[in-house]
Amino acid sequence: MSVTAPQGFEAAGVAVGLKSTGKPDVAVIVNRGPLKTGAAVFTSNRAKANPILWSEQVIRDGVVEAIVLNSGGANCFTGSFGFQTTHQTAERAAELLGVGAGDILVCSTGLIGTGDQVFRDKVLAGVEQGIARLNPEGGPDAANAIMTTDSVQKTATYQADGWSIGGMAKGAGMLAPGLATMLVVLTTDAVLTSSEADAHLRAATRVSFDRLDSDGCMSTNDQVTLMVSGASGVTPDAAAFRAGLTAICSDLARQLQGDAEGASHDISIQVMHAASEEEAVEVGRSVARNNLFKAAIFGNDPNWGRVLAAIGTTTALFDPYDVDVEMNGVRVCSSGGPDRPREEVDLTPRATSIVIDLKVGDASATILTNDLTHDYVHENSAYAS
Repeated sequence: MSVTAPQGFEAAGVAVGLKSTGKPDVAVIVNRGPLKTGAAVFTSNRAKANPILWSEQVIRDGVVEAIVLNSGGANCFTGSFGFQTTHQTAERAAELLGVGAGDILVCSTGLIGTGDQVFRDKVLAGVEQGIARLNPEGGPDAANAIMTTDSVQKTATYQADGWSIGGMAKGAGMLAPGLATMLVVLTTDAVLTSSEADAHLRAATRVSFDRLDSDGCMSTNDQVTLMVSGASGVTPDAAAFRAGLTAICSDLARQLQGDAEGASHDISIQVMHAASEEEAVEVGRSVARNNLFKAAIFGNDPNWGRVLAAIGTTTALFDPYDVDVEMNGVRVCSSGGPDRPREEVDLTPRATSIVIDLKVGDASATILTNDLTHDYVHENSAYAS
């Protein structure tokens, strides 16, 4: 059911020709209430797409009636025409729904730097068709409509005592977020204020989507949105809701990791005994963004020296000659020197675990990444073709 699993939401996904494949490419999700609460986090990339610039303004009052998403075009670096297209998208949806355009979020994903009247006309047609087909069973169709290079749709649900959360995500490349990753929509029928929704969303994304660093490239269109209908009538315990939201965000983040472009290994980098959580994240991300390390994992080579070389570029507190490294359960490095023979490490499974013990504190963090493959290079060399 995806985003329509919680009460109070309807969705649709339609095909209007933005994609050459003829697959669905415009999604609409509407909150029927009684609450119309929303929160969102956005890419920290200074180069922001027009829908991000629009949605950053919309979310300020914490009211969201609906969200319109299109694939097949990022509407980024398309000048004033592109921003007008985003504005008209919200206006068309608002007119058909009988609400204000300032309460309609807009998201786009696809190729940067392209957009013309044909693109605009198709998006507006998608808004009209999508709203005409809104239904409580439309979550899966909406999830399909936001896919670009994704090979599968990504959805998740979380059921609690009297309330629930639903979610959908898209993303297979440019996964190196600042607060968010690609496009994610979360819905809940719990009763929350806008400030509560914002606080819970930021806490959940910080330890889920913000820890996914697939290829070190940050998108111009990243947005994670939480829509609150309050239709269950249940006000959840704050800790319980935050745990549920974090669980569903973590689930979707791992689905994004598992569908990363061309990847043959899903790598979990756990940093232990760091001086602070921030330093644990810095160390883990340094390894996740090291192309030599990623290439070694692709070749099933347990080259732990590349791990130490990567963490040595950070400002984190540790002694490089007192660090342990495990690869898939085998401690290959102890106190900055060789430990078990490399031949004991089996890197053929897709799931790959790296554990780094800094031995300086009590903090920890886990970063998710992927290996660097021939297929990734090929897919991104031909992305605009």
